[in-house]
Amino acid sequence: MGVRGVYDIDGFRAAYDKVMAKWPAGREAVSVPTPFGTTYVNVCGPADAPPLVLLPGGGGATSASWYAQAADLTRTRRLYAVDLIGAPGRSEPAPGRHPRTVADLADWLDALLDGLGIAEADLGGHSYGAWIALHYALRAPTRVRRLFLLDPTQCFAGFKAAYLLHALPMLLRPTPRRVRAFLEWETGGAALDPDWLRLQEAAAGFPSAKPVTGPRPAPDALRGLDVPVLLLLAGNSRTHDQDTYEVAKRADALLPRVETDVLPGVSHHAVPQTAPPELARHLSDFLDL
Repeated sequence: MGVRGVYDIDGFRAAYDKVMAKWPAGREAVSVPTPFGTTYVNVCGPADAPPLVLLPGGGGATSASWYAQAADLTRTRRLYAVDLIGAPGRSEPAPGRHPRTVADLADWLDALLDGLGIAEADLGGHSYGAWIALHYALRAPTRVRRLFLLDPTQCFAGFKAAYLLHALPMLLRPTPRRVRAFLEWETGGAALDPDWLRLQEAAAGFPSAKPVTGPRPAPDALRGLDVPVLLLLAGNSRTHDQDTYEVAKRADALLPRVETDVLPGVSHHAVPQTAPPELARHLSDFLDL
């Protein structure tokens, strides 16, 4: 874990707050104690609406990344957008106690849901957050009503070698310039929200714990998942080592209750913040079943 004193945490928080200002009015922030530290959650939507818990991707992603979807989702859901423990954001990991295994992540999510007073929720995530959400659903299916996976990594395909090669400089020595260069490459130069991009740059060098990684979920485990799943894939993603439609086909063959679709013209790192209207429509239709 890095030393917070040498990092411009105030600059990061200013960039974070600028993106959070794009959220709907009425948002509140809550901090939930867990065995792994205090988890920061942005909460929005009617208090009596069904809960939807969303996890961000890895790297510099935070709960703020859902700003483009929050207004639509909070029409019918109480939205809980989480900053991952030990990652960029406002969660505060306990010293030496950050999650180190998939079981730890499941324990952390159990404690988080308990602390929020949620017995069962719709659960989803983007990229690495989707990987966590899928593993949690496999371990605690009774707590997940419906599962939403937005261009998940390491779930139904591996990483493309070119993606890892381009990410390597940013991973070895993260700087704002390297973060921007990597995102410009993966998104194909697409127009990105400047405030969101500034937040990604500000997260470079954030004092973070080593993320939990591991193999893809076992095929037999996926075949036994009795939870409705919505899988939305980025049509222009440069992340997966298979064609996007092959990834969808593999998920269809493994998950017994899955609905899949490909979002055209959008890349992995451009979602959810520049996702087309189909994303909100798909997700709302899926959750309202």
